[in-house]
Amino acid sequence: MKINVRNIAFSLRKEASDLIQNKVKKLARLYNEIIRIEVSLKVDKSSKNKNKICNIRLVIPGYDLLSGARDETFEGATALAVEALERQIERRKTRSISSRVRKHCLNDNELSFF
Repeated sequence: MKINVRNIAFSLRKEASDLIQNKVKKLARLYNEIIRIEVSLKVDKSSKNKNKICNIRLVIPGYDLLSGARDETFEGATALAVEALERQIERRKTRSISSRVRKHCLNDNELSFF
């Protein structure tokens, strides 16, 4: 799994970059089929509060998962975006399990618990 952190039109401290990468690495524990994680950071100069934006894209087999968040710091925005991706991963796993159960039941003609 490869992690790309892009910062647009500003320079990011090494400590902040390391912290963001550590937060994003936690997603690999939840979903082991992640191919690549792309993190895009930018500053919205039009607003004064919560002007740090973090967009994360998980490249996985099938459809990619996307998340974006805005906060006062990049670390906070990253944490919010990671939480949203955790919810998406859980939802994807739940749907995958339920579809396998349905296929199994349809093959056996047992629809007693649906």
